Amino acid sequence: MDKLILGRYIPGDSVIYRLDPRAKLLGMFAFVLMIFWANNFMTNIVILLVTGLLLLLSGLPIKVYWDGLKPMWFLIFFTISFQLFTLNSGEVLFQFGWLTVTDTGLTQAGIIFVRFLAIVLWSTVLTLTTMPLTLARAIESLLKPLNLFHFPVQEVGLMLSMSLRFIPTLMDDTVKVMNAQRARGVDFGEGNLVQKAKSFIPILIPLFASSFKRADALATAMEARGYQVGLPRTSYRKLQWHFRDTLSLLLLVCLALALFFLKN
Repeated sequence: MDKLILGRYIPGDSVIYRLDPRAKLLGMFAFVLMIFWANNFMTNIVILLVTGLLLLLSGLPIKVYWDGLKPMWFLIFFTISFQLFTLNSGEVLFQFGWLTVTDTGLTQAGIIFVRFLAIVLWSTVLTLTTMPLTLARAIESLLKPLNLFHFPVQEVGLMLSMSLRFIPTLMDDTVKVMNAQRARGVDFGEGNLVQKAKSFIPILIPLFASSFKRADALATAMEARGYQVGLPRTSYRKLQWHFRDTLSLLLLVCLALALFFLKN
């Protein structure tokens, strides 16, 4: 749980750090849409190369991403296995009892693996290189046109900023509670599935209690600072769009064109 890096911010200085958070968000959404064009070997190689280049440009050690992916390997393996053994169309490559692996299933499992890995890594780079409050400001800025439809943009931005801010805190609290329960003799790995699920109940109750206390303290602090719903707010950090942000989006357009012409 303490190895989960999604939602955490690591201070640094690189090309990715210096990009406007709005450019990062738009690039992330565009990439998630483009990745579904990768439906053959060549397009998936392009996706992996671009993802690897992004990790290098972030300036963070590859070990950081590797450690962050460790808690998610089971989910990745389960997703790939489900895709691999449920598709029975195509030429049979391997069969053992009811388990059948075909060339179509193997291809689709590889494509799902690349998509899963790329989306997780891109979203991780976004959160690692962007401060939570700045990221929330970027979301609020991109949603400003919805003010014409009386959409509560500022409230949504505030909720997102608080959510992003307290995800790492909640993870740290979970680790502390689990260590405290282990010190009292609780074994979270013993027994069957039902017993393992019941062993997590002593974790949930302290987590809910600490979360409610933190929420109450946050509400008191906001009232003390004069926060009122609907009133305009100022920001210490101003978002500034530069040429490098435009260039990054143009490079993503080139990537989209390459994937479009290379896909089946």
